Amino acid sequence: MSWRKIAMKFPGTCVVCNQKIEANETGLWAKGLGVKHERCASTEVKELKCIVCGGQAGCLQCEFQDDCDRDLVSGLCICKKCGDSKDSFVLYQGAVKNNFALLSTKQ
Repeated sequence: MSWRKIAMKFPGTCVVCNQKIEANETGLWAKGLGVKHERCASTEVKELKCIVCGGQAGCLQCEFQDDCDRDLVSGLCICKKCGDSKDSFVLYQGAVKNNFALLSTKQ
């Protein structure tokens, strides 16, 4: 995905630092990812993997993006596709047990 330099027509929020980008300010935009400051260009957003399917969890579109500490939850995220599936809780339970062996032992 390539980032394009644009003059912001509307204010936005940087996907890297979560700070506001004002209208008429220069920013970088990528379809489906959002906008970021030029100064944040060298800083990449940490994209987590889905614990169920192993694909990208979709951090930039996540409803919890502003409050998420990606270093703490990195092994526990689930992507939208897996989360919307019929048996999402069962799939999630199985994936957690498989990835964290201590949780699958019976006492």
